[in-house]
Amino acid sequence: MILSVNGIQFSYPSRPVLQGVSFQIERRQILAVLGVNGAGKSTLLKCLNRILRPEEGSVVLNGQDLLQMKRRDVAKRLGYVPQKNGIDSLTVFDSVLLGRKPYIGWAAAENDFQVVEKILRLMNLEELALRPVGELSGGEAQKVVIARALAQEPEILLLDEPISNLDLKNQLEVMDLIVRTVKDRGLSAILSIHDLNLALRFADLFLFLKNGRVHTLADRTAVTPAVIYEVYGVRVIFQEVQGFPVMIALNGTTDVVGRLASCGSG
Repeated sequence: MILSVNGIQFSYPSRPVLQGVSFQIERRQILAVLGVNGAGKSTLLKCLNRILRPEEGSVVLNGQDLLQMKRRDVAKRLGYVPQKNGIDSLTVFDSVLLGRKPYIGWAAAENDFQVVEKILRLMNLEELALRPVGELSGGEAQKVVIARALAQEPEILLLDEPISNLDLKNQLEVMDLIVRTVKDRGLSAILSIHDLNLALRFADLFLFLKNGRVHTLADRTAVTPAVIYEVYGVRVIFQEVQGFPVMIALNGTTDVVGRLASCGSG
């Protein structure tokens, strides 16, 4: 399975946002979409998911152009996790059951309930099934939203800043959950993310957007201080700590920059 995105262009009335964005991702890969605020990360995910309609380009999954499909059929292939979930008043079970909407006719069938129960077990949410989502912690609620996307039985997960409002512990738990789910279930994932260190730790591929275009598409070894400076305007060094790549920003006072620079550029 391969997803091929070719020449996506999209403009809001006031300005162009995406200009000829192209990339590919294969099964069991996680692609991190990176860039400054307003670079078009969330817009790209919405274009892939047909929430927004690109002006040009194609999104081809296993030879089928998703942009030419009906929305219901797209929802069976792509599971979307938005920044805001809007499901606080529902129970966990009902929230996850919403993910079965593309498959449900007049009413949910026994198979739909079985899929939800399976996903709840997978995500360790069984004990919370009857709790309103609004009563959960931030990390628990985010797991529910991911579970709802998995209930769609998709081939691709699209996650729009899935850890932006979580504390460090929950950020690590959610990212680890995404990785395990992608690898174990043979999915692929595309996520927008601001935390470069967590992206370097968990993602396989990195798509840097700048001025609506692809600045760099690379694996971890090709994410360099030069790339970071060109995209963000921030000078950095890389260190390895217990096997994990760590990026350290050098912008700051002269004393701090001097001390960090003396550690080496990694």
